[in-house]
Amino acid sequence: MSTFEFDALVIGSGIAGLVCASELAEKNLKVGIITREYDPKKSNTVWAQGGTIYPSEGEIHRDLVHDIQVASAGTSNIAAAEILEKRSGKILKEVLLDKAKTDFERDKEGNLCFTKEAAHSFPRILFKGDYTGKEIQISLLNFLKDKKRFPNVSFLQGHTAIDLITPLHHGISLQQRYEDNKVLGAYVYNRDQGVVHKVLAKVTVLATGGVGSLYLHHSNSEGARGDGHAMAKRAGAVLTNMEFIQFHPTTFFDSSSHRRFLISEAVRGEGGVLLNSLGEAFMERYHPDRELAPRDIVSRSIDEEMIRTKHDCAYLDISFKDPNWIKERFPTIYEHCLAKKIDITQEPIPVVPAAHYTCGGVKTDLLGRTNLDRLYAVGEVACTGLHGANRLASTSLAEGVVWGYIAAESITGKISEWDIYDSNRIKGWRNGTAPADPALIQQDMLTLKQTMWNYVGLTRTSNRLKRGSAMFKELHEEIQKFYKNALLSDELIGLRNGVEVAYQVLISSMRNTESVGCFYRKD
Repeated sequence: MSTFEFDALVIGSGIAGLVCASELAEKNLKVGIITREYDPKKSNTVWAQGGTIYPSEGEIHRDLVHDIQVASAGTSNIAAAEILEKRSGKILKEVLLDKAKTDFERDKEGNLCFTKEAAHSFPRILFKGDYTGKEIQISLLNFLKDKKRFPNVSFLQGHTAIDLITPLHHGISLQQRYEDNKVLGAYVYNRDQGVVHKVLAKVTVLATGGVGSLYLHHSNSEGARGDGHAMAKRAGAVLTNMEFIQFHPTTFFDSSSHRRFLISEAVRGEGGVLLNSLGEAFMERYHPDRELAPRDIVSRSIDEEMIRTKHDCAYLDISFKDPNWIKERFPTIYEHCLAKKIDITQEPIPVVPAAHYTCGGVKTDLLGRTNLDRLYAVGEVACTGLHGANRLASTSLAEGVVWGYIAAESITGKISEWDIYDSNRIKGWRNGTAPADPALIQQDMLTLKQTMWNYVGLTRTSNRLKRGSAMFKELHEEIQKFYKNALLSDELIGLRNGVEVAYQVLISSMRNTESVGCFYRKD
């Protein structure tokens, strides 16, 4: 078993991980970035269409905290919201505009363009067409992969983190159990070579994203399966707010794929109207803000209309706008829909809700620190309480930048106190020998996704949750037995993690009997 050593190990290559890594690398720290993907451009960040909030310097921060609170049904952590309001403008300018040179939309005079989305008091959102996340991801990667600037950064691509290393769980002697519970790095599976590496670091940062792909219908990358959540919990970290899974109201209705193509909130922000199968605009029946109501309300409203009209989807109409404007403003959406034989300049888009964002996660303080020493978490895997029970649109990209930056600040101030642990005092990884049948793994993952969608979905009841609990217990027991003796694969690691995290979502849902934000108990 080979060993890698870094000052900082960042697990995940989305916006939060890349920002944290770049800030640490600028302090001349040796940084390792792990991604299970072979191409680090593949992350949830790439799929983000709408944009990011940007309270610019010198501007009065008009009601951002208020808007976050309203969207969260009064449940967000106000201290976290105040940090986002006060620091996001300066940090986004420094990291994205000045360093990474992210190419946001500008007018003819070169001024930044802003748009408005649901539950925002006014237009405060920077964007690039309808592919803002992709633009940010590529600009950050180009910045970070400049070897002249950052010779101290290493990407471990095609590597899947298995477990966080702690003295308590992985020390070779009983005496190590009495040490402070700290994270020393991670065991990492090399997908090409089929071997496991010890990756040791002075500090470890989880930036693994959310859990959306554990649902049958979702808008996430397939890697958003809760790997970071599961590893953190097994190591002793706290998970919180896991019942708060936000469903995006408008994803393209397509029976050919479980991953739903996102129809950006910006379409509604630019005036798009929701229609039912009878051609009726229905949102005024559910909320005075109609299409710009908080996401949980819009999602349930669409669901209600689908049930009422006995139809498989609703429709989002932007066709009354100028066709050239539509193609320029929403090029990705236009091309995707056209490939599916829907011309959005002429007809409405068939849409359904899908699992989209994890508001809960690994509990951290406002510096990104978990309850485990030397373990930080940033981005969607983390929970500062910023989103409470429901996320305000276009705050997730800003959150990733801000807390990636803040965590790096905190790490920089502490890292001189830490050393890399002695690799000889950490157990080697014991791999199983039994071949893992890919068909069985695929079937178990499908069962998991269907259980989440049917019993822990947009609307939850006691009976549904009890049925889901029984199914998860059986699945969890079978997989744990199988995992101990099986040859590793990325799919098997993901299945093990997915079942553990899905069960946490279910348990949190059973404990909470109060419908609030994106969590809705029908009973």
